Amino acid sequence: MTTIRRFCCNDLLRFTSVNLDHLTETFNMSFYMTYLARWPDYFHVAEAPGNRIMGYIMGKVEGQGECWHGHVTAVTVAPEYRRQQLAKKLMNLLEDISDKIDKAYFVDLFVRASNTPAIKMYEKLGYVIYRRVLRYYSGEEDGLDMRKALSRDVEKKSIIPLKRPITPDELEYD
Repeated sequence: MTTIRRFCCNDLLRFTSVNLDHLTETFNMSFYMTYLARWPDYFHVAEAPGNRIMGYIMGKVEGQGECWHGHVTAVTVAPEYRRQQLAKKLMNLLEDISDKIDKAYFVDLFVRASNTPAIKMYEKLGYVIYRRVLRYYSGEEDGLDMRKALSRDVEKKSIIPLKRPITPDELEYD
């Protein structure tokens, strides 16, 4: 049986195998620790029996006004646990926290334009491509900014796609 729980410091020493996928963005330890300290509600791990890490999600809440939103920084599932709807469960958890606790307008994420399986999964979860960010990944590959409107965005303004691509320096960061 899968257990989904909050990520804790000890997990940082146990999740390397999940991060080995070439499409998974990895970060330095201080980056993970910052998320764990600032946005603990947005950092969860899925465990198999025997405490084996199956996958995790980490995110944050940011923005102001109608741009107040949940953000998926990383979601990944180990290859042997894929196709079991685990990523969907983790995404739904982050969306519920963004919607019900933090009253966000939308959830967004960035995905490599070449990662067709992930794009299709996000579209099945209700995400739309909001804009293309040119050379977002290491100055080489384009990223897609995908969004899903939450209940606070009654008119769904947050998901109206931009008509032109942008560059990373045009992104708004909090």
